[in-house]
Amino acid sequence: MFLKVFLLVVFIAVTIAIGVYAHKSAKDVNGFVLAGRSVGPWLTAFAYGTSYFSAVIFVGYAGQFGWRYGVSSTWVGLGNAFLGSLLAWVVLGRRTRLMTQSLGSRTMPDFFGLRFQDRNLKLAASVITFIFLIPYTASLFNGLSRLFSMAFPGVPYQLCVIVMAILTGIYVVAGGYMATAINDFIQGIIMLVGIVAVILAVLNVHGGFVSSLVELSGLTATASNGQVMQGAYASFFGPEPLMLLGVVILTSLGTWGLPQMVGKFYAIRDEDAVRKGTIISTAFAVVVAGGCYFLGGFGRLFLTGDQITAAGTPVGGYDSVIPTMLSYLPDALIAVVLILVLSASMSTLSSLVLTSSSTMTLDFLSQIRKEKMDEKTKLISLRVLVAVFIVISAVIAIIQYTSSVAFIAQLMGVSWGALAGSFLAPFMYGLYWKKTTKASVYVSFIFGVGVTVFELFVLATGATFTSPFMAYFFASPINAGVLTMLGGLILVPIVSLITPKMDKTVVDPMFSCYDTRVSVRAAENLSE
Repeated sequence: MFLKVFLLVVFIAVTIAIGVYAHKSAKDVNGFVLAGRSVGPWLTAFAYGTSYFSAVIFVGYAGQFGWRYGVSSTWVGLGNAFLGSLLAWVVLGRRTRLMTQSLGSRTMPDFFGLRFQDRNLKLAASVITFIFLIPYTASLFNGLSRLFSMAFPGVPYQLCVIVMAILTGIYVVAGGYMATAINDFIQGIIMLVGIVAVILAVLNVHGGFVSSLVELSGLTATASNGQVMQGAYASFFGPEPLMLLGVVILTSLGTWGLPQMVGKFYAIRDEDAVRKGTIISTAFAVVVAGGCYFLGGFGRLFLTGDQITAAGTPVGGYDSVIPTMLSYLPDALIAVVLILVLSASMSTLSSLVLTSSSTMTLDFLSQIRKEKMDEKTKLISLRVLVAVFIVISAVIAIIQYTSSVAFIAQLMGVSWGALAGSFLAPFMYGLYWKKTTKASVYVSFIFGVGVTVFELFVLATGATFTSPFMAYFFASPINAGVLTMLGGLILVPIVSLITPKMDKTVVDPMFSCYDTRVSVRAAENLSE
């Protein structure tokens, strides 16, 4: 207990100290939101990775999908690394940095407003961002607090939520984006070391990797069609490969449309930072995401007898799987896990609250006010809204815990489905295709939010469907989120082809930023 408390106190002290140190870079709006667009490759890559992976991944997704798919759930982590990190950096990183700087855009809603010359698009995107980031933030509180309860028996869940909320509020309000970036770097290192140590220790409980895999192969799985499969949990694709594919798409492709993820590209410093950041971010994701889902794949070895319901699910829900696995570890390693998950959650939470507050201040309040907001007023508003967003999310997390509204993965699925479904397609097409129209963006927003709201109605009423298509895509928020993203990628170009195009004299200058001539060293370019 002494070690747990000591590490926790050190972590809190370092976090607050970084917030105070970074305060000098958050003296104006540009510094608070983007750190002056001067963040290097290591800080940006770790900020991207730590914002991506949190207690939601470690506790919620790794537990739920590891239980359902066994070691094949590792594909989710690898998808996150190569589709959600590597490809996202390659496709979006450079163009996002160039166009957003050229337009003077500081947030994703601001990009939509400037790129498509429509103030209402900006307002709509800011409202969608604020509303649907709240369930994601609540899921972070939920996941972290479950581990706190395991590490500190008797400590109320509500107290864990409050402490985490206060700590996040202090360093984000003080230091803005630079404070989150520096903290993300330190927290990322903790995550890398911690996840490797935890995997080795957990597998050692059952005699190591090979012995654990042999034991897992002895379990039988039942597919959705009722077919019984021997050894499916230890197989390459698991018992439900199609459902597994949906999880890979949502958790990987989804990052391309999340404001808190794409926003990292806004602040990156230069070309060298983009190249290095791509490699660092991908390697980080392979270890952390791949490790989390690989670990979760062995969850069935740790829950037996009265810990499993007659339906074959964990008694405490899927969110209890990882904490139960970790309860077998020595106290010293549990202390490390606690700091690991605290690091993962704090980094993601800080990114979410910064994104939400900047969106509401720069894209909503400053637009609806009759009087123009000066820099000082905007900065005060940013800091106030950070606190407001944290309070709202903490309250929802406490209500969710006491009423058991949804699993962590469901909360995150709702958030990702609405945000990525609304923003992914119009943002990507907007960067690459001059003929993307304003009408197509509205259609994508309506489709993304509409499908998500309908899925929430299905969850609340327990509705069922006879259509295989409807039954699959509305079986969970995960599948519904996949539908919103893939649907947007199809709808945006179709609608753009049949609706009025923007004036070429307006669009062409926006894309001219890509044509600017630059000089590079011969060692970096072989052209004559």
